[in-house]
Amino acid sequence: MDPMEFIQHSAALSNSLGFVLDEGASELVRRLASQLGIVSRRCASFREGAAEFRENVQNLLPIIQAIKYSGVELPEKRQVELDKLSSLLRDGVELTLKLLASKRWHVYQNLRLWKQMEKIEKEISRFIQLLPVYIMADVQQMRAEMAARFDSCERSRQRIEQSLWDVRFGTGAFVAEAVRIQQEAEEERARGDGVIVALENGKRIVREMLIGREDQHIVGIHGIGGSGKTTLAREIIRDAQVKAHFGDRILFLTVSQSPNIDVLKARITSFFMGCNGYASYDHLSQWTLQQSLPDEQPRLILLDDVWTSQALNQLYFQTPGCKTLVVSRFNFDTFYTLKYEMEILSEGDSMALFCQSAFGQRVIPPGFNETLVKQVVNECEGLPLALKVIGASLRDKEEKYWEGAKARLSKGEPISDTHRCLLSERMGISINYLQPNVRECFLDLGAFPEDMKIPLDMLVRIWVETRGIDEEEAYAIVAELSNKNLLTLVKDARAGDSYSSYSEISITQHDVLRDLAIQLSNQGEINARKRLLMPRRERELPGDWDRNSNRPFQAQIVSVHTEKMEEMDWQQMDFPKAEVLIINFSAEDYFLPPFIDNMINLRALIVINQGTTNAVLRNFSVFGNLANLRSLWLEKICVPQLTDTTMPLRKMKKICLVLCKINNSLGKSAVDLPQIFPGLVDLTIDHCDDLFELPSGMCGLSRVRNLSITNCHSLQKLPADLDRLSNLEILRVYACPNLKSLPLSVCELSSLKYLDISQCVNLTQLPEGISRLTSLEKIDMRECPQVMHLPMSFRSMKSLRNVICDEEVAWGWKEVAKAVPNLNIKIAEKCFTLDWLDE
Repeated sequence: MDPMEFIQHSAALSNSLGFVLDEGASELVRRLASQLGIVSRRCASFREGAAEFRENVQNLLPIIQAIKYSGVELPEKRQVELDKLSSLLRDGVELTLKLLASKRWHVYQNLRLWKQMEKIEKEISRFIQLLPVYIMADVQQMRAEMAARFDSCERSRQRIEQSLWDVRFGTGAFVAEAVRIQQEAEEERARGDGVIVALENGKRIVREMLIGREDQHIVGIHGIGGSGKTTLAREIIRDAQVKAHFGDRILFLTVSQSPNIDVLKARITSFFMGCNGYASYDHLSQWTLQQSLPDEQPRLILLDDVWTSQALNQLYFQTPGCKTLVVSRFNFDTFYTLKYEMEILSEGDSMALFCQSAFGQRVIPPGFNETLVKQVVNECEGLPLALKVIGASLRDKEEKYWEGAKARLSKGEPISDTHRCLLSERMGISINYLQPNVRECFLDLGAFPEDMKIPLDMLVRIWVETRGIDEEEAYAIVAELSNKNLLTLVKDARAGDSYSSYSEISITQHDVLRDLAIQLSNQGEINARKRLLMPRRERELPGDWDRNSNRPFQAQIVSVHTEKMEEMDWQQMDFPKAEVLIINFSAEDYFLPPFIDNMINLRALIVINQGTTNAVLRNFSVFGNLANLRSLWLEKICVPQLTDTTMPLRKMKKICLVLCKINNSLGKSAVDLPQIFPGLVDLTIDHCDDLFELPSGMCGLSRVRNLSITNCHSLQKLPADLDRLSNLEILRVYACPNLKSLPLSVCELSSLKYLDISQCVNLTQLPEGISRLTSLEKIDMRECPQVMHLPMSFRSMKSLRNVICDEEVAWGWKEVAKAVPNLNIKIAEKCFTLDWLDE
């Protein structure tokens, strides 16, 4: 039956059965299909979904024409259903118009609009599925075609899963686009495009102080918070003349308000001795250090964010050939005479920087209220951070929002060194323009230690557990905050020109913005706050926590930053609503707070030790009552021994061990890991140098979908029964130099989609049976120099879509590509930087 016969036949049926549809429905379908076509061309994040939705809508047209108005009065129920279809089509048209009008940097808003579109697609699918049987039976052929095309519920689910999968691979549109925008800005600055005059002047002056004055060993940069001090410092160490003079002998350290002096001294000692990681400083005298230097070549130590002269006194070493550059809000004139005070940006530079954030170009666009823009720029008083944040917050806003921002800014006092909080208050205006969920996520950033590189995975996990959102929305919020200059995305330097996984992305935040997040979170009565935060590390808990401990705290997120804590140092406090607990400390042993025992709703626990050695945790028995715990992050901890009496954590989904001492705690034969963690789906072990072998017991964790073993330099082999992980989708064995082979059982992981073996420099070959990985979509084998030949079986892997490899082995993959359609081969960029050692 051709389409015209189908329409005529169906029309006759509908005439007899009394179907009625709005005469404008056909036009609505045409409009919706047309606009979805534009969306698929313009919106990269939704291109695939929009194209598929458009195809489905176009195929709806014959059905609408077949059951259109017949002139016969219908039963009310049937007419309501048909009216609803017309309403859905109108809603779809309106949503596409909104999506097309929304700018690409409004990531979270665009995602919400698209999710509404997916709901409409599901409803249209339901309409097709529920068409009366006596109509569909007579048009069986069309019914079969429609069933194939309109299974939108399943297709929508698959698209969402795929987009989330892409984000976890590092190809997700939201985070990838945000990283790309930041990289373009850095490249533009490196090329000198749109150079800010004050920054160039400052770089020239400080460069001359560092290179031209051999009689001076210490130089200072000072200025108000948000004036661009750290930006200037980073530009200096990237400068060609500075790099030529000091070579790779440059150390960048962030000191912060609550510095760990011992750790910083150890880093400096390692730098002088020419070794990586941490060298023991103990009480090494400056004279001994000078005598033990391997040479007197020029060295540069950059101390950023120094707050006290006491800290500077302990970190400044007068050694031959070494220069120290101190970056601070304060002028430590007793230490140095060579210094540079940050210049406030000129009117022209201020306008250019503001317009870049507000309009995406360096000038005011034609037709915009030029006077109003100049008034807002003037209120930022030439401070780069304020210009960038406030400009981004007003992007695409109507003029009334600009008027409101100008009015609120003009009420503030002038910003100066004596008014540190005023900059935060002014930028607080930009936070008011965020959508509620995005605003809450921004405030959550204040819970992390100052100057910390926050792993993207850690942050996303917290938001998923506390904000009622899925991972895709969480990634969209990260991109939104990045686009508004409220956080910075940092790509692992080893990732080269493209990152392969979300684990290669971290987040940093300017200390002024962190202060703002804490300031806004600390408003209101302490027991009623959503977040209970310690701004910096202290010897004991804040006094107002103790004074108010007689009543329950309603905080959802609790953040504790202390030094060594004993049992008697803790107060008994009640947190009935706490879902996230972040413990940050610096000590060799640490007594976990007893109040954890009563945190019955705790979903995520993060324990980070910033000391020089791994810490022993005491009071680990508190885990026995954490029945709702879903995520655990331990960093630089001696992992406690698990026994057969360890209380099962049945809801635990994700465990991450970073820089930990495993001490065979997971490999005891008596320990039944599946019994203790029956629901575990994600396990990460990173930089654990005493992990020699992955215990076979881990293979009983049959629900695990993501297994990541990275930077474990002692790892020699994987379990022979790895195939017991039947649901494994992601296997990352990254930077494990002593791993020489993969077990044959890896070829039986039928669900595996992503394999990362990059930087396994002693891995000699891939198993021939790897073609049995019928679901494998991506493989990353950067810096595997001994894997020079690929198994012939790769040519039969039709599921494979992406490969990242070195140039030396790319020829082999190009041969594979002849047999595997749509295979994308990415040659990794060579990375020679050692910046990652500073993490």
